[in-house]
Formats: sequence, structure tokens, C-alpha cells
Amino acid sequence: MEPPPARRCHRVMMAKTTISRRTLLTALAGAGAAALAGCDPAAPTPAALLPDPLLVEVDGGLGVLRGTERQAAPHGVATADGRLVYASAADGADTAVWRIDAGRGTASDRVRLPGRWVPQTVSADGTRLALTTEGVSATKQRPAGRDVTPVLIADAGGVRQRLQLPGNVVPEAFTADLAGLFVLEWLPPDAPDRYRVRVVDLATGVPGPLFIRDKAPVPSGAEEEMRGDGRQAVLAPDRTVLFTLYTHQPDHQHTRDRISGRPGSDVHAFVHTLHLHQRWAYCVDLPHPFGEGAADGHAMAITPDGGRLYVADLGSGAVAEISTEELTVRRTATFATGAGPAFAAADNERLFLGAGAAVRSVDLAGLTVAAHRPVGEPVTGLVLSGDGSRLYVGQRAAVAWQDPDSGGELGRAAVPGLRGLHGVSA
Repeated sequence: MEPPPARRCHRVMMAKTTISRRTLLTALAGAGAAALAGCDPAAPTPAALLPDPLLVEVDGGLGVLRGTERQAAPHGVATADGRLVYASAADGADTAVWRIDAGRGTASDRVRLPGRWVPQTVSADGTRLALTTEGVSATKQRPAGRDVTPVLIADAGGVRQRLQLPGNVVPEAFTADLAGLFVLEWLPPDAPDRYRVRVVDLATGVPGPLFIRDKAPVPSGAEEEMRGDGRQAVLAPDRTVLFTLYTHQPDHQHTRDRISGRPGSDVHAFVHTLHLHQRWAYCVDLPHPFGEGAADGHAMAITPDGGRLYVADLGSGAVAEISTEELTVRRTATFATGAGPAFAAADNERLFLGAGAAVRSVDLAGLTVAAHRPVGEPVTGLVLSGDGSRLYVGQRAAVAWQDPDSGGELGRAAVPGLRGLHGVSA
């Protein structure tokens, strides 16, 4: 069975994923899929040609928008930069998997995997896929109790490894050399209420601790155990470091505090930094009031040069600048508060923050608000084009693109069922 050609109407029957990065995607259903595909003559059509290919979240799944074309990715999971998407579908008692190049719109041949599997995470380079029998978001969901977790490692050619990992684990990311798999190990396995990050040696299938920042292994018993909400994950532009924002962490102690015996600070949010090459982890604490408000009022964006990471809590109006080299908070500022889910995008001079029916432009030199722009409808996502000349704003059933300097709308396309924007696909 071959996937439909890229430049063809797709009536793909697919039965919400949050971006970040890595949520279980269920099938799009009925009208939503037909509207996304753009094949139903009664469905709304785009009012303008999209200048860039976009990877988006629609009701129940992922979709690729290119020009006037719409391509569906059933049960899809994407690379963190949105370039590649792995989609899957039941094939009798087995699972068919194929890879979509979101920028070009092309799809690989389908590969048949024995048994029923759900794509869980993709390597940063897009060549490896980890699948589980129960898809669970690495940042948003808690798995059901279990003592053993089946994991399948595959690529465009088929199965590479089948693992039976002890305990209750959720694949999060591959190491850069593809020899290891970072997982969240949930504890206790039969009634999970907290988790720790471990790395599985894919040659042996044996899980072990990470390293601390000086590259020494974490001593037994000193691994961080986390509770609370993982809000968003951002991959560094050079694909070496994964940053994940966590909020609401009662009774949490960082590894560095457990090793030193210090009690640690009373923080409610931090950025978990995972080095995919060197396999170490480090947490950057965020000051009060981060983490005390709603998790979805927080958002994070990294500059294209990779040097600065910005975290915003629009519920309190707080913004923090983190040096990705020093892994410290360098500056903070407080702006007017915003209501509803927050979204962020950044270039090297500006930070764009969206919440409610407005987008703010923040000047990074002074960390001050340069403009406050109403957009008419609640924002569901913000993405900058690769050249920085267009700011895409997700809304209820459409995506609009603006001039980032003036805020003037340059175009708009109807996208029925749109829930969020994942990224621009080069």
C-alpha cells in the first residue's frame, strides 16, 4: 500500500496534540479530515496562497499546509523543528508507517510493522522513530500503570529493534548518535505520580542514569524525581540541546542539591536542559512568580542564533531571559498580564507573545514592549518564517500572516479545525 502522491487531493480519514513537542495523536474524523484535505467542494477554501509550508495541529492530528494544498498525517509525530513527520495507520493486525517531508510535501513508501504501534518520538535528524503500544505525551499525560513497556525502534526501512523495557517508561528523545533513547521513567510503575529522566542503551536495552553537567554520572539515588506539568519543549537550532519547561513542582529537588545535601530552593517552575550529544541534564530555576499560575499561560521561544531562551508567564506578566551557554537567568521584566493560553516566537531582536486576541512585540535590547496589536480572535499559535519576514498567527479556523515590523496583515488562509501551529517547514 502506497501513500497518496503529494500533489493530490487527500480524503484521508483520520479520526489534539500540543506542540511541543510529542503528544499522542488520534485519528482525525469525518468532516475535519475532509476540510483539511481541501477536497470537499463545500468546504472553505484558502483566501490566499501560503508563502511557506506550515506544520499545524488540527482537530485530532497533524496537517501539512503548502500553498493551497492540505496533507494529513494520521497518528503523526514530528521532528521538533517540524521538517519531517512520521504518520501511521492500521494495516490489518499490523501498522503501516511512512514519512512525510513537510517542506516538499513528498512521502516515503509505507513500511509494515508487525503488531499495533503508535509513533512516540522522532530523532532530531528524522531518521529514527520510537513507537509504543500506548501513545502518551512526554510532557502532558500520565501513563496507565504497567511493569514492562514494549518499545519498537524503526526507520524508513522497517524495524531495527524491539525492546521490553523494565518499568513504566515514555520515550522522550534520541541521543544525537542514535545509540541511546532518553525516557521518562514513571514511579511507582503500577500507580505513577512522579517521573525521572533516564537514558536507555539501545545496544543492550539497559536503562541508566544521565550525567551531571561536568559529565560525571549521577550517583544512584540522586536522580531528580519530578511532578507537575511539562508545558513545552524547544530544540536548540543546532539540534544539540532539548529545553523543556516544567511548572508546579511540589517537593522537587534538583540532582545538584541531592548530591550536595542542600535542601534546594522553593521553585515552582524550571527549564530542564537535556544535552543530546553529551547526555547530561541540568535545571535552570525560574524565579517567582513563574509556575504559580496556569501552566498554559507559560510559553517559551529560542532565538535563531541559539544564544538566548525566553520564558514568559503571561498570567503574571513575567518574562525571563536565559543564557543557553551559562544556563542562568540573566534578566527579567514584568509586563501587563494576559489571559488564556500563551504562545511565543523570537528572532534575534524581538520576542513575540500571543495570548487572548492580541500579539505583543518585545524589544530584546531593552526587554520592553514595543507594540501591542489586537488580532480580532484568540491566538492559537505563533511562528516566524525562516527569513523573519512573516509572523504566522494561528486563530480559530484560519492562519494569518503579518509583517512583524508593522503588524499589518499580509494574508490569511482558512484552516477548518485549526488548533495550533507547529512550525515553518523548510
